[in-house]
Amino acid sequence: MTPGITLDAGGLIAVDRDDRSVIVLLTRATEVGARITVPAGALAQAIRRPDRQVRLARLVRQPNADVVALDRLDATNVGRLLSASGTADVVDAHVVICARRANQRVLTSDAGDLRLLDPQLEVVEV
Repeated sequence: MTPGITLDAGGLIAVDRDDRSVIVLLTRATEVGARITVPAGALAQAIRRPDRQVRLARLVRQPNADVVALDRLDATNVGRLLSASGTADVVDAHVVICARRANQRVLTSDAGDLRLLDPQLEVVEV
């Protein structure tokens, strides 16, 4: 695992709520130059009032943060993963695809759903 982290909607909501353990984890990642991966669908689930969600806006503008769009290749891989797992959550599957590609852990509030998609996925629960 690389020292970076992929955030799902639960991880992003924890950032927005100023969860101290999450802020410490992200600060540490930034200090060591680790990448922070934010699948665009997870951001869409978490961001409701961008003018008030300053912490989220700041996070996605950091130079070490990558907001990853659901492009054609990822969409195909998401579909394959959903088929293989018998699940239906496109955003969760994209989180897993992004974390696998970056070789990162996932910061999540819903480890169970992510593990249905990938039982080997390393998660940090908030």
